Amino acid sequence: MSEFGKTVRSLETALPDPVEAGNVRYQPSMDRLREFSAHLETTTEFGSPSYVSDERSRNADRTENAIDDDFGADDYAHVERAVEAAAEREMVCVDRRMGRHPDHSYVCRLFVSKEYARIALAWSKLFEPVEADGAGGADAAPDPDFVTVQVPEFEETAIRILPEKGVTAVLGSDYTGEAKKSFLRLFMYYAKQQGGLGLHAGSKRVRLKADPDAEDGDRRTVGQAFLGLSATGKSTLTAHGLWLDEESGEDATMLQDDVCALRPDGAIAGSEGNGLYVKTIGLDADEQPAMHDAVTDESAVLENVDVADDGTVDFDSDRHTSNGRAVIEREQLSSAGEDIDLESVDQIFFITRNPVMPPVAKLTPEEAAVAFMLGESVQTSAGDPSKAGESIRVVGTNPFIVGSKGEEGNRFRDLVADLDVDCFVLNTGSLGGRDIGVEDSVTLLREIARGTVKWTDDDATEMTVPSEVPGMDIREFDAAENVANLDEKLATLRTERRTHLDTFKELDDEIADAVY
Repeated sequence: MSEFGKTVRSLETALPDPVEAGNVRYQPSMDRLREFSAHLETTTEFGSPSYVSDERSRNADRTENAIDDDFGADDYAHVERAVEAAAEREMVCVDRRMGRHPDHSYVCRLFVSKEYARIALAWSKLFEPVEADGAGGADAAPDPDFVTVQVPEFEETAIRILPEKGVTAVLGSDYTGEAKKSFLRLFMYYAKQQGGLGLHAGSKRVRLKADPDAEDGDRRTVGQAFLGLSATGKSTLTAHGLWLDEESGEDATMLQDDVCALRPDGAIAGSEGNGLYVKTIGLDADEQPAMHDAVTDESAVLENVDVADDGTVDFDSDRHTSNGRAVIEREQLSSAGEDIDLESVDQIFFITRNPVMPPVAKLTPEEAAVAFMLGESVQTSAGDPSKAGESIRVVGTNPFIVGSKGEEGNRFRDLVADLDVDCFVLNTGSLGGRDIGVEDSVTLLREIARGTVKWTDDDATEMTVPSEVPGMDIREFDAAENVANLDEKLATLRTERRTHLDTFKELDDEIADAVY
């Protein structure tokens, strides 16, 4: 038994053995999980199942962990109630492996009420199957590193995490995202314990001609990572092919789109080996053909998407929520590679929607740590639908940090400085009244990867911005020309940023003094 597994099983109220417990259906097939959920399903025109949940986003305000929060008797009681439910109610139990890297691979066990087996169905498609422990026979259950018990029918909504025990209790929520993030949160926490840093980020491998002017020749690889809140373009840009010269062997491959681990050796370890949990609102077949093909495949599982009684799907409708989702399989997404680990990261992009930021700016390691700590974006329906569109700051654009946020910023600065990683802030929203479209962002990413962008110090913003970008008239995005009262807005913004950074007592002064 693994050390994590021993800790899990040391809880005062033991979780049931999934193989022997009479109330638990252990490792049911995908077909069986779908059968258990038939009373909740609407079948789409593509033959895939679609479900509507009562909870349609994460309950961040009802989530507490035993490291950062004042965890008392009531909080531990919530965990005990979840464990008791797993022992007494009809449950399904599924084991999956999260991550492939030898130092970042974990057996994850999800218990969920049988009536809500659709949660296990969707979750199971994200991670890879686990082989049974041969020592106990063909049907023996492996020892879990992390365990989540989800009881949607519980009368009170509460999510409680014991990070050091690897246990999460999800009570009163039937949102699939709670199950997914319960494990990814711990993936990031343990990456930090190993000297690295968990990132709410996508990763991709870009292969380019060593000599852009040569018809043939060697290829070089550029590793990119994208940090951004849900619905800011992270998945879109991570999955985008960058319009490279594929005939000459150039390509861009998505490795991960959500959670990774930046290691001290420069590698980025992936977490989800089998699928992706993507937003569907506004999904367009012309703008995102690869993603559209995957979401409309019969293997997908849709959640809170507008599906008519006859199965017709409307991705533009927010009838249920603007946070409609789909779990898709990696093999159905043409831009996804077989690997999930990036050998080495060269460029990190912070995605923002701040309207006074240029389309892209290059950052020093200290400025990059500032960007990490600021996590500036806009609130989306994945977080708090009632505040969608409002300005927001989330450290690391990562709502799932466990432990000191200031120490996370220090760790990020040290890692990118030691690894000599180039860092950038990328605006995917608008500059003043000028829209920054996907085509603009993709052009910037491609040319930054190629090394063809020329940079200059901009007097108006005091940032390092492009002066020349092949295939793009970057002069159209001059901040002084597009933003009214730019000096006043930047002064106010810097004051707000300094005030925000002052709240993190563990943050190094060199980072706090690098506000841009």
